[in-house]
Amino acid sequence: MSKNKTDYELVIKPKKGFIPVDFKELYQYRELLYFLSLKEIKIRYKQTALGASWAVLQPFLTMIIFTIVFGRLAKMPSEGIPYPIFSYSGLLLWTYFSNSISTAGNSLVSNEKLVSKIYFPRLLIPTSCTVSGLLDYVIAMSILVIMMVYYNFYPNISIILLPYVILMTFILANGLGYLFSAINVKYRDIRHALPFFIQLLLFLTPVIYPTDIGGAKYSWIFLLNPMSGFISAHRTCILGHTSLDVTGLLVSSVLTIIIFIIGISYFKKTESYFADII
Repeated sequence: MSKNKTDYELVIKPKKGFIPVDFKELYQYRELLYFLSLKEIKIRYKQTALGASWAVLQPFLTMIIFTIVFGRLAKMPSEGIPYPIFSYSGLLLWTYFSNSISTAGNSLVSNEKLVSKIYFPRLLIPTSCTVSGLLDYVIAMSILVIMMVYYNFYPNISIILLPYVILMTFILANGLGYLFSAINVKYRDIRHALPFFIQLLLFLTPVIYPTDIGGAKYSWIFLLNPMSGFISAHRTCILGHTSLDVTGLLVSSVLTIIIFIIGISYFKKTESYFADII
């Protein structure tokens, strides 16, 4: 029996290359990314009494606790600026990063029915988590602006690098999100290990203390953590209280690109069996 002229056969093959991603296909599904991101936002605040206020309350309440414990009791140095604004300026970016990799790492398992029933670029699912988290970042930024006015801090020319710092943090969160979400499909241990990893990483990142706390002898250790350079640069770009650590920012950027390539390559390599074992 011959085929009709309108009949066609769609063959889906994995993309080959240094970064195995079909960016043209991702662009074609851009509207789906928008709706997935919107769904993540709605789910996050569904049936909550305070709604989007949690975007502000989470870093703000954490800042209060850190100020009492580390600022007043432990007398933690804060680069010569008030500890509340020092810690909040770091927590603002850290909260976005930690929430993004946490939700992205569990995103494929959480969308089991969507993954197993229809075809679309699976990368969009963890990416929607990092995109939706940007809204929380913008909302929480309002508190930092108020604190800057209160403490009389104003940004300098380095503020122009703030979009770059946010972009690189976004890329880093995506890279780790792709990696953890892909591993989580096969090994559900990630669901239990991820919160511990995030909590441990917080204390290895200069959120509650400055990068020079260990002296020049141990400062190189922070370079191994990409978020260290981004947190430091984020704080400097907004507050303008010290000179920008260009070396730290560049090293963090290089490590971020490496992590992103590893994460997206592993995701695409294992994507073929997601629907079978999820």
